[in-house]
Amino acid sequence: MSVRLPMPAARGVSLPGLLAFVAAVILLALFPSFVKKPYVLQMSVVFFLAIIQGQAWNVIGGYAGQYSVGHAAFFGIGAYTTMMLLEVGKIPPWWGIWAAVASGVILSLIIGSITFRLRGPYFVLASIAVAEIMKLAALHFRGFTRGAEGFLVSEMPTLNLFGAEIEFVTKRSFYFIGLGVAVLVTAANWAVQHSKLGYYFQAIREDQDAAHSLGINLSLYKNVALAISAAFTAFAGGFYAMFVKFIDPNAVFEIGVSVQMVLIAIIGGIGTILGPVVGAMVLVPLSETLRNPRGLAQLGILSVDSGFIVFVERYLSNAHLLVYGVLVVVVILFAPDGVLGGVQRALAWGRKRAAQRRAAAAPAA
Repeated sequence: MSVRLPMPAARGVSLPGLLAFVAAVILLALFPSFVKKPYVLQMSVVFFLAIIQGQAWNVIGGYAGQYSVGHAAFFGIGAYTTMMLLEVGKIPPWWGIWAAVASGVILSLIIGSITFRLRGPYFVLASIAVAEIMKLAALHFRGFTRGAEGFLVSEMPTLNLFGAEIEFVTKRSFYFIGLGVAVLVTAANWAVQHSKLGYYFQAIREDQDAAHSLGINLSLYKNVALAISAAFTAFAGGFYAMFVKFIDPNAVFEIGVSVQMVLIAIIGGIGTILGPVVGAMVLVPLSETLRNPRGLAQLGILSVDSGFIVFVERYLSNAHLLVYGVLVVVVILFAPDGVLGGVQRALAWGRKRAAQRRAAAAPAA
């Protein structure tokens, strides 16, 4: 079943949209001043991380139309590079994470030079294979990656920034870093979509043969899209490693990591700026509720002995992938443009009905 994707948007900045974006960022920046619960801040960091992942995948999958289900390879290499430089080389993570980004870009160029000779489902299968190869390699070369044992942060150094000391021991520090990076990645996606580069990506997405006939180098621009996507994804992996302070192959190279990135974009609205944000708003609370239903009690929404919490713990605690699959089917059947597209269609339908009522009432008046 095909999914209708939006055509290139007009260039320029919408003042109401820009003001709404700035207002949202300011409110989120003030949020920790009013909310002190650690669990809420943790959920917020996970939310920002999901936005970064969804926006990163959106570049290659949403704009360029190349559906990768192997982005866990870039996420994992970002996490491992950052963690290994910290634990083995004693390099602070705010420097190591840039090496992680470079590693992700290099890996993307290697993968792209091989897999972009393929089209359709073959590229999807190749991307899955690459992520699985990375996972098996991390498990096999124990002397280098510690195998299934993984890496655990022994000590997180303090960052001295313009005379201020920032300690990465509280969720508040990660909250502001996550917010900043999420804003940066969203702005970068807007810049890509409204640039000539974005138009090339979208031309490739709509019709590769037509784009090639117009002189667009398919292999070059697919690799550029993958490199941009891999850079953001590797950064997300490094940020994740700093936040959870432990990684192993099953945590960062698992196909579920790739699937979640795809779902964030598809559920929210693939190929749109706000789609991954909306997708993260839907998927993060759902996944956290399935993983830890007692978090609802920590938020004061339900009691610990609530029937809902007991039901989720008993029957759905390990069924998150099943629930994700059902959610995707529902979105494809009833909102093929994602939640954002469904809301836009509902608003357009409401405006059309209102216009029809006004037109019908005009002759009577």
